[in-house]
Amino acid sequence: MTTLVLGGTGKTGRRIADRLTSLGLPVRVGSRSATPAFDWQDRGTWQAALDGVTAVYVSYYPDLAFPGAYDDVKAFTDLAVRSGVRRLVLLSGRGEPEAQASERTLAESGAEWTVLRCSWFMQNFSEDFLLGAVLDGVIALPAADVPEPFLDVEDIVDVAVAALTQEGHAGRVYEMTGPRLLTFAAVAGELSEIIGREITFVRVTPEEYVTAAVEHGVPREAAEGLGHLFTDILDGRNASVTDGVPEALGRPARDFADFARANAHVWKR
Repeated sequence: MTTLVLGGTGKTGRRIADRLTSLGLPVRVGSRSATPAFDWQDRGTWQAALDGVTAVYVSYYPDLAFPGAYDDVKAFTDLAVRSGVRRLVLLSGRGEPEAQASERTLAESGAEWTVLRCSWFMQNFSEDFLLGAVLDGVIALPAADVPEPFLDVEDIVDVAVAALTQEGHAGRVYEMTGPRLLTFAAVAGELSEIIGREITFVRVTPEEYVTAAVEHGVPREAAEGLGHLFTDILDGRNASVTDGVPEALGRPARDFADFARANAHVWKR
């Protein structure tokens, strides 16, 4: 019962792979650096990664809202089912119509499927993406002054592992959020209090964001896609809390303050 974990070196994927391994379950990491390699942009790598696999955690890079994502996910899903995969768990984006098109692909695949429709990750502030911004003391994003129900990646991992290994999750769309709404300015305020130094949020235009991202080494196409994504989904459409985590796990979702306290050492270095 080998599980292929796509994005196996990313925020959710590496945690899921580690958790499955700790449970004594066979895991194959799907990444360009793995053996066999998996690359979303090279369909010639897909079959070897799927050989002998019965379940897949599907995480698309860079995002399901990016051009070409739907075609890739559909082609991969078709190949996976033909190759004997019986269970598919998709990491999806809340408030993204393009992502929901990929969700329908899984639902129509004939396999057991579960969708994890997630809000903004709390770990974006502590790993990679915005870690440098928090360390510098300025979070600059093209985000409106609307709240977001930030979600702890550990909750995603708990639900994903349950859906991959247990019965009772097939055919479910879990819309997952944290337990309360926070604006980015409020996030900066809570981080300031917990870290013990001032963190500020600055709203920038999408053009300013893209320019800064490219200057920091992000490929222009990816930077433009992220700028568009921020403008799209951070417009208030996701300014509500859902019960996806309690529904799947029978416990409350983790709160941002608890996450920040647990990760304070990362920002104090």
